Amino acid sequence: MSLPSVYQNKFAEKLSILNERGRGVLVRIYNIKKTCSDPKTRPSFLCDKAMEPSIKFINKKFPNLDVRSSTQHLGPVHKDKGDIIRALGPYYYSFVDVLEFRDHVYELLNTIDANQCFFDININYDFTKSYLDLIVTYVSLVLLLARTEDRRVLIGMYHCAHEMSHGASDSSFARLGQMVLEYDHPLKKLTEEFGPHTKAVTAALLSLHFLFARRNQGSDQWRNDQLLSLLSSAGSMLSPASSDTMACEYLSLEVMERWILIGFLVCPGALGASPQCLELWRLALQGSLYITLLRDEALQIHKVTEELLSSLKGYGKRVADLKECKEHAVAHSGSLHRGRRLYLRGAVRELEALLEDQPGLLGPKALFAFMALSFCRDEVSWLVRHAEHVTKTKTPEDYADSHIAEILFLMEQLRSLVRRQDLVLRRYHVQYLARFDALVLSEIIQNLSVCPEEESIILSSFVSSLSSLSDKGGEEHQPAYTSVSKAVLPLSTNPDVGRIMNLIVFHTKLLDSLEDLLAETSDLSDLCFFPRPIEKMFVATMEEPSMLRYSIAFPLLCSHFSRCVHPMCPEEYPQLQAAALGMCNKFLEEMARQTCACIMDSCAEQHNLSEQLLPKHCASTVSKARNKKTLKHPSKKGEPEREKPGAESQRKDRTVTTNMDKLHLVLAELSLSLNHVPNISVFEHTVTPAQYLSSHLETRFSKAIVAMACYSQPTQEVARPSEVLVGLGSYITFIQSLTHYVGLDTTRISSATSSLQQTQPRDCQGEQTLTTIYTNWWVTPHMGYGQRPKGYLSHMGYGQLHIPPRCARDGEPSFSAAEFSDCFRVRVVFGVTVGLSLSLIKLVNENMDTLVQLRSSPCKPEQMAALLPRLTADNVLKRMTIIGEILSFRAMAQQGLREVFSHHCPFLMGPIGCLTDVVTPDTDIQVTLSIFELASAAGIPCEIDPALVNVLAGSKMDGSSPEEDYKVSCLLLVFVAVSLPLLASDPMSIYNTEMDGYNNNIHCLAKAIIHVSAALFTLHNKNIETHLKEFLLLASMSLLQLGQETDKLRSRNRDAVCLLMQLIVAESSFLTVDMLETCFPYVLLRNAYREVCRESLLNRIPPH
Repeated sequence: MSLPSVYQNKFAEKLSILNERGRGVLVRIYNIKKTCSDPKTRPSFLCDKAMEPSIKFINKKFPNLDVRSSTQHLGPVHKDKGDIIRALGPYYYSFVDVLEFRDHVYELLNTIDANQCFFDININYDFTKSYLDLIVTYVSLVLLLARTEDRRVLIGMYHCAHEMSHGASDSSFARLGQMVLEYDHPLKKLTEEFGPHTKAVTAALLSLHFLFARRNQGSDQWRNDQLLSLLSSAGSMLSPASSDTMACEYLSLEVMERWILIGFLVCPGALGASPQCLELWRLALQGSLYITLLRDEALQIHKVTEELLSSLKGYGKRVADLKECKEHAVAHSGSLHRGRRLYLRGAVRELEALLEDQPGLLGPKALFAFMALSFCRDEVSWLVRHAEHVTKTKTPEDYADSHIAEILFLMEQLRSLVRRQDLVLRRYHVQYLARFDALVLSEIIQNLSVCPEEESIILSSFVSSLSSLSDKGGEEHQPAYTSVSKAVLPLSTNPDVGRIMNLIVFHTKLLDSLEDLLAETSDLSDLCFFPRPIEKMFVATMEEPSMLRYSIAFPLLCSHFSRCVHPMCPEEYPQLQAAALGMCNKFLEEMARQTCACIMDSCAEQHNLSEQLLPKHCASTVSKARNKKTLKHPSKKGEPEREKPGAESQRKDRTVTTNMDKLHLVLAELSLSLNHVPNISVFEHTVTPAQYLSSHLETRFSKAIVAMACYSQPTQEVARPSEVLVGLGSYITFIQSLTHYVGLDTTRISSATSSLQQTQPRDCQGEQTLTTIYTNWWVTPHMGYGQRPKGYLSHMGYGQLHIPPRCARDGEPSFSAAEFSDCFRVRVVFGVTVGLSLSLIKLVNENMDTLVQLRSSPCKPEQMAALLPRLTADNVLKRMTIIGEILSFRAMAQQGLREVFSHHCPFLMGPIGCLTDVVTPDTDIQVTLSIFELASAAGIPCEIDPALVNVLAGSKMDGSSPEEDYKVSCLLLVFVAVSLPLLASDPMSIYNTEMDGYNNNIHCLAKAIIHVSAALFTLHNKNIETHLKEFLLLASMSLLQLGQETDKLRSRNRDAVCLLMQLIVAESSFLTVDMLETCFPYVLLRNAYREVCRESLLNRIPPH
C-alpha cells in the first residue's frame, strides 16, 4: 500500500528528533557559556597574556580573518595551533551544531507552513506541543548563543589555527561567522525569521486561550472549585477521572506561559490580529517576571519585550499594555503564587492521605495525582526562579517560603505512591483500554462521514489491538497508537477522533511510560542549578518547627539531579554529580547536627534530673528534717529552698510546656524526617540518612562523657567516678530510647563510645578519654619523670636518665636527683605497680578463653594468627612497659645506693654480697626472699625482687583460688609474648644505638617480663625457668610470624623489635643464649643488629 505524500513528510518524527537534538545543542551552548565565564574552567588560551593581542584582533576583525596577512597579530596562535585545535575543537563544532540545527528548523517550519498544518492543543495535543516546544527551544538557543560572550573568540581562534594547520579554513566557518553576526541582536533577527510563520504560530497559541485562562486561576477560585479534592463529590469517588483534554489537565502552566510569551515575542504582529491574542498575551505577562530559557538562564520578559516593541513602529499601545502588565505582576504575582502554594499544601496533603489509605483509588483517579504533581512543580519552580533573580523588591516575603518543604515532601510521597502502585494502574487501565476506550474509538470510527482507506485500516487495527489487551499484554497497542498519532486525519472537522486519541495516549502512558509521565509532571532536576535559593529555603525550613518533619524532602530532591545529564554533553557529569552530592551531604549533615544537638540537650536534662538524686544533695533535706525535729528555725540568710526531685513532673496546666517537652517535640519531628527513607540514591551513590546521625551522635556523646569528668588540668580537679557513672547511665538510657524514634543501632553507639573508645587513651577523634583523664590524674603525681612522655631510660647504664629540658609548672618542684636518695620516695613511685598489676589481671580475665587457646597452639601459626585480633594487646604492653620503667628507675636509684654504700661501708657490702652468692635454687624460698630483701636494701640486684613479690602478693583478687591465680600468671606471660609483634607497628619502636635502647622505652619490657614472672612464680612456688622457656617459645613464634606480614606499616620496625629477645635473655639469669637458639635463630638477631645499625647511621647523615 502506497502512502500519500503527506505521510512522507513525517512531521511528528521530525519534531521529536529536532526537539531532542535542540535540547542537546542548547545544553552544550549552556555548558560553553558557563565554562568560559568561570576563571577556573575557562580555556587556558583565553587567559594567556601572550594571547591578548590575538584575541583583540580576532574580536575586531571577526569574521573577516585573513590569516596569511595577519601573522604579526596571530603569532601566538600559530605557535600553539595544535593545542588550540585540540582544545577548542569541541567548542567550535558545538557552534556548527547550532548552525545545522537552525537549517533543519527552517526547513521543517517552511514545510509545515506549506502543508497548512492544523494546530489545536485540545485535539492534536502531541503535534501542537512538539511544534511549540521546537519554537521555544530554537529561540532559547539563539538567545543563549547571543549571551555567550566568547563566541567570536572561540570560533575565530579555532578557524585561524585550522587554516594554519591545513592551509584552508573549515567549510562551515563562513556561514557560521555570518550567523554569529546576524544574532548579535537576536530578537530583531528572530522577528524577521518568524514573520512567514506568524499564522501557524498564532493558530497554535490561540488554541491555548481557553485552557490557559482556566488553569491560570487564583487560590480563591481553586478553593471554590474544590480543585484536586476527592471528597467534594464522595458519591463519584470511584468514577474514572476523565476529560476531553486529558493531557492538558496536567500540562505545566509554566510551559504554557513560556510558549505564549516567547511565541508572541518573535511574532509581535499577531498581537494586533486578534483580541484573543492580546488578552492571552496580557494574561501571561501578569503571572511572572522571569521565564526560563534553560536551567538557571532566565529571560526578564517585560524588559526584553519592551525593548523589542519600542524599536518597532506601530507598537506604542502594546508598550503601554506591557508596562501595565509589569506593574500588575510586580504587585500581585507574588501573592497569587503564595496563595496557590498555601492551597496546594492542604489539597495535596488530603489527596495523598486518601490515596495512601486506599491505593485502589489510584486507578480511576490517576489524573488527580499527575495534576497535583504538575501544579506543585510549577509553584516550586516559580518560587526558586524568582528567588534567584529578583534581588530588589518591596515584598521579599513573596519570594521566600518557609513551608515549601511540605510541598516538596508531598510530591515525593505521591511519586513514591505511584511507583509502588504501578500494578494497580496497569490492571485498571488495561481493562479500561479494552472495555471502554476501544469501544468509544470504534463507535467514533463508524460515525465518521469520510475516512480514507489508509486511516480506516490503521484505526481498525488499533481498535482490534486495544480490544485484545490483557494483564499479560500491554505492549501490543504501542505501534498502533503511535501510527495513529502520526496519521494525517482532518481533525479540524473530526475533533472527537483527536480527543479520544489523547485519552488513549494518556492511558497507554500509564501502562508503558510511567516514569516518563512522572518526569514530565514532577521533574525538579533543574533546581540543581539554584543552590543558593534552595539552601535558603532549607535554612528557613530548619528554623520552622512545624516543617522539621518535611526537611528530608531536600536530600530527596537531590535524587532528581541525575536527570540533568544529557547524552550530548557528558562532560557535565562530574560537576553535576559533585554538586548533587555536595548539596545532599550538606542537608543531611545539618539535619543530623540539629538532631544530635537536640539529643544531647535532652541527655543533659536527664543528667540534671539524675544528679538531683545523688547522695551529696540529701544533706540539706536531712538538715531540714533535723531542724524541724529540734524546732530550730533555719537562717533567713541561707540558700534558697531547693525543689525536691520529681517536682518538674507536677503540672497544673498542660498548656505550659517545659524545655523537655520542646526537646521531645523537635526530636520527634527530626527523627521522623531522618527515618523517612532508609537510603537515597544520588547519581550512583547511595546515601543513608541515619548514618549521618549515628556519626554525629558518636562524636558528641564521646565529648559529653569526657565533659562529665569536669577535669581541670591546672588545678588537677576531677569529678568523682561514681557521679560520672550516674551521668553516663542517664545518657545511655536516653540514647537507647531513641530506637522509638529512628532506626539507629543505639547499642553499638553506646558500647563503641563508652566501652570501646573510653577505655582507650584517645577516642576516634584523637581527643582525651575518661581513661586518660583519670589515669593522668592518679598516676602523674606518683610517676614523676619515669614515664615515657617525660624521660628516656637508657639501657647502657642505669645511671642515665635523659630528661628533655622544660620549665617547671607553678607549684611543682623541678627535678632533683638528690630527692630520690630517699627510699620513701622510691617506694612511692614503685607502689604505682599495684594499680597496674590489678589492671593486667583484669585484662587477662577478659581475654581468658583466647589466651588459653593461644597457649595450647604455639606451633600452629594459622590458628595463632586467627586468634590474635581478638586480644586487646596494646594495653598490656603499655602497662608492662610502665612497670619496666618503674623497675628501671628503681634500679638506677639502687645503683647509686650501691655505689655510695660500697664507698662508705665496704665492710658491710662484702658480707651481703657473699650471702647473695650462696643462694641456690634449692634454698628455701623464705630464706631466699629474706636474703634478697637485705641485698635489695643495699642496692644489690637480685634474681627475684622481694619488694615486687610483696606488691604482687597484695594485689590478689578477692575470692580467687591459688589455682586461678597461677593460671592468670601463666596466661599473663602468654599475653605479653603474643603481643610483642604489635610493637613493630609503633613508629617510636626505633632502636637508638647511641643510647643502646628504644625511643619509647620498650627495652624496659625485658626487665618487667623477667622480674614480674620471677615474682609471680615465686609466689606460686613454681619453676621460673620452665615458664620463661614457654614465654621464649611463644614470643619467638609470634615474632617469626611477623616476617610473613605483608602490611609494611605493621612490620616497619620488625628488626628493632627482634632485638628484644636478646635483651630478655641478657636480663635473666634463668635463660641462656642456647635456649634462645633453639627457638629463635641467632642469624636473625645478627641481621637485625646490622639493619638497625645501618638505619641509625643513615639517619645521622645530614640532609643535603
